[in-house]
Amino acid sequence: MGRVLLLDSGLLGMVTHPRRNLEEKEWLEQHISTGDIVLIPDVADYEVRRELLRAEKITGIARLDALGEALGVVSTSVGILREAASLWAEVRRQGRPTANDAALDVDVIIAAQARTIAREDHEVTVATTNVSHLSRFVDARLWPDIA
Repeated sequence: MGRVLLLDSGLLGMVTHPRRNLEEKEWLEQHISTGDIVLIPDVADYEVRRELLRAEKITGIARLDALGEALGVVSTSVGILREAASLWAEVRRQGRPTANDAALDVDVIIAAQARTIAREDHEVTVATTNVSHLSRFVDARLWPDIA
C-alpha cells in the first residue's frame, strides 16, 4: 500500500524542539510532502513527553501534541505487547538483550508496532538516531539515510 515511517524517540525529540534541528524538521516535511505516512509510536511520545514534563518545557509539549495530532499516533495493543515480549525474550535467549532486564525496553515495543503495521501490506521503516537495537527486528535506518 504505502510507505510508513515510524519516528523513534530520539528523532521525535529533535523535530519537536522549538528552535533547533532544522535539518531534521526539513527531512520530516519532505517525507510528508512526498506522501509517506509518518507516525509516532505512543511509547516514543511517552519517552519524549516525560522529559519535557520533568523540565517543564511547555512549548515542547505543545509541539509534541500538535505533531501527534497532525501525523497520528500508533497505539500499543495487547497483541503488540505480547509480540514485544516475545522479541524481548528471544534476544535474551540469544544473549543479545536490547536493554537492561528491568527496563521496559521501548525498542522491542516499537519493533512490534512496526511488524504489526507491516502485516497490513505497508512498507515500514523506523526512522531513528540509533539503529543497533531496532534493526535486529525490523527495517530501521538512521533518519538521513531514508531517501
